[in-house]
This record gives sequence, structure tokens and C-alpha cells, in this order.
Amino acid sequence: MAKYKIKQDLGECIGCMACQSMAEDVWEQKEVDGAFKAVPKKSEFGDAELERVKGSAEICPVTCIHIINEDTGEKII
Repeated sequence: MAKYKIKQDLGECIGCMACQSMAEDVWEQKEVDGAFKAVPKKSEFGDAELERVKGSAEICPVTCIHIINEDTGEKII
């Protein structure tokens, strides 16, 4: 089973929560430096969640969410 990691450029996040609409159990809204941002509840996940988490990254309007395959170092998105 592959392991994947979420990397997010939090400074670019606009807090629209589009990502949460795709994967509610992965994202939560938190106040960061006076602004509300989408923050991952967990940073690692496996194959069973890949498509759903990938969808949450793809829907981000500012493309600040990236998924990395921890086994190979490949950037999935």
C-alpha cells in the first residue's frame, strides 16, 4: 500500500473550503494569522483515499494543495 502526503502552501489558501466539499474528513477550517484557512486534519493517507483527496486538491482554485507519493517522491498533483 502506497502512502501519500499532503503538502499545502497555507499562505496561498483563500479559505474557500472547496477542498472540504470533496473530502470533509480530511479538511477543516481554522483561523491562521487572523484569517480562516483550510487545514488538513491529517497529512498522510493511503491508496483507498487517493482519488478523493486528489479531487480535493484539483478543485482548489488557487492550486495550493499538493499530493506527494512518499514511496517514490513523485508529485501526484
